[in-house]
Amino acid sequence: MGVEEKKAGLRDKEATKCRILDAAEEEFARGGLMGARTDAIACKTGTTKSMIFYHFRDKEGLYQAVLERAVARRMRVVQSIDLHAPEPEDSLRALVAALLDDVGSHLNLTAIFMYEAIQNKGKYYSEISLASVYVPLIDLLKRGISDGKFREMDPLHAAVNIVGMCVFYYCSHENIKHLWSPGTELLSKEMREQHKREAIEQIIAGVKKFS
Repeated sequence: MGVEEKKAGLRDKEATKCRILDAAEEEFARGGLMGARTDAIACKTGTTKSMIFYHFRDKEGLYQAVLERAVARRMRVVQSIDLHAPEPEDSLRALVAALLDDVGSHLNLTAIFMYEAIQNKGKYYSEISLASVYVPLIDLLKRGISDGKFREMDPLHAAVNIVGMCVFYYCSHENIKHLWSPGTELLSKEMREQHKREAIEQIIAGVKKFS
């Protein structure tokens, strides 16, 4: 086999893995690890269960791969932000806006993470590089405190609350939609933008140090 044939084979292999991961993400969002069916994933991707297990070992291996891809994708979002801007508030605004956009663009993940908490008590969540998403935010809050721009706080608790504000609207939209007028689309572009504005301002107000 020549070099080009090998490259083509690798591209096909990666494309197949990507299709499997996309389908698996949808399936896990519907029922978590316990409710997901590899037969359904194979059907959606035009592959077989044996092919899925060839790439990912078993259903648990596939589930972990979905979680790892999600965290890696979110980490790229965090890394795209200038976390060392002269004003920590500017960095925090940009980071929260980027997180909100990412969460709103990948609704399957909020469902998967909720199932992970309910079904697995965070077992698999603890095995992925979760800290890679939280540590930059924690460090940013610490810098703001050190610079005298943010109030005294527990940076870890504050980071968890900030991420929670970014996520709750999306993971609970089917419940909280009843707080609005009938027919209001919480996932419409207008409502997403309104949520983003409100969340950012509340987060900034919550961490700023006022004289």
